[in-house]
Amino acid sequence: MTIHGILNVHKPREWSSFDVVSLVRRLSGVRRVGHAGTLDPAAEGVLPICLGQATRVIEYLVELPKTYRAAIRLGVSTDTFDGEGAVTATADPSGVTRGQVEAELASFRGKIEQVPPMYSALKHEGVPLYRYARAGQAVERKPRSVMIHRLDVLDFEPPVVTVELECGRGAYVRSLADDLGQRLGCGGYLESLVRTALGPFSLEQSLDTESLRVAFQREEWRELLRPLDAPLTHWLAAIVGEENERSTRSGRTLTLSPTKPERVASLPVGTLCRAYSLDGHLVAVLRYQGEGSRWRPEKVFASPAEA
Repeated sequence: MTIHGILNVHKPREWSSFDVVSLVRRLSGVRRVGHAGTLDPAAEGVLPICLGQATRVIEYLVELPKTYRAAIRLGVSTDTFDGEGAVTATADPSGVTRGQVEAELASFRGKIEQVPPMYSALKHEGVPLYRYARAGQAVERKPRSVMIHRLDVLDFEPPVVTVELECGRGAYVRSLADDLGQRLGCGGYLESLVRTALGPFSLEQSLDTESLRVAFQREEWRELLRPLDAPLTHWLAAIVGEENERSTRSGRTLTLSPTKPERVASLPVGTLCRAYSLDGHLVAVLRYQGEGSRWRPEKVFASPAEA
C-alpha cells in the first residue's frame, strides 16, 4: 500500500532540509518524498515533509504564509547576513533604542522591495548565487516585491533584537536583518532563526527527528500523517458526481452548478478549488475559467484504487 500524506517535522539546526527528506525516505521506504519551504542549515523549525501524492501539493504549500522568530544582532555586518559569514563592518550599537528599532521596522511591513542576498540558492544564468559569492564574484540582483504581513518586536536586549514576522513567499529574513542594521546605522546580522509556522503546520504540533525515529520504530508514524489536502482547506471546495469525476480524470473542463451562484460570479479567473468525489476522496485541483462557472482540472490525483 502506497503512503500519501504530510509529516510536520521540526528541522534541527545544522541539518539541511534535504537531510530531513533523506531520513524520512529511509525510515518510511517511500520513494516519493519532498519538502516544502527550504530552511537554511543554520535555521530550525517547521518543515512539512510530503510523501507520495502529497508531493504534488508542494507548489501550493510553499505559497502559504510563514511565521518566524528571528534574533538580530546589531553592531556587526557579515557578507552572508548571518553568523556564518565573514565580518564586513562593525559599529557601536549602544545608542540604539527600542523606540528606534520599532520605528524602523514599521517601514518593512506590507509590500516591500527586497534585494536577495548573494548567499542564496536563487539562480543567475542557471547558477545559484552562492556559487558566485564563494568565487568572489558579485552579481547584480534586482529588488523583488515581497509581503511582510506582520512584524513585531518580541524582545530587546541590546545588542540583540528578537522579532516575530509573518511573511509571504520569497522573503529573506537575513536580508531584513541586514537592512534593519543599515537603517539603524550600526549594521546587523541574523543570529538565529526559527520557523514557527507554515500554513496550517505549527511548531507546537511538529515532531523532532528523535521522536520521528521512535514513531517509525513503533510503527506509529502513519497516525502522524496529515492528509494531502491539509494545506488547501482555505480554498473553495466542490463535490463532483460520478460523471464529473470521470470527466475530471480525463482532463475535461467542467461546468459546475454552485450552491451560491452569486459568490462564484464574483470570483477572479484563476481561483483554485478542491474537488472531491462522492465518497470524500480528493479528485483534483480545479482552476476557475469564468465563462459561466467553468473549471479546468489543473492537477488530478489518483483514485484510492490506483494509489
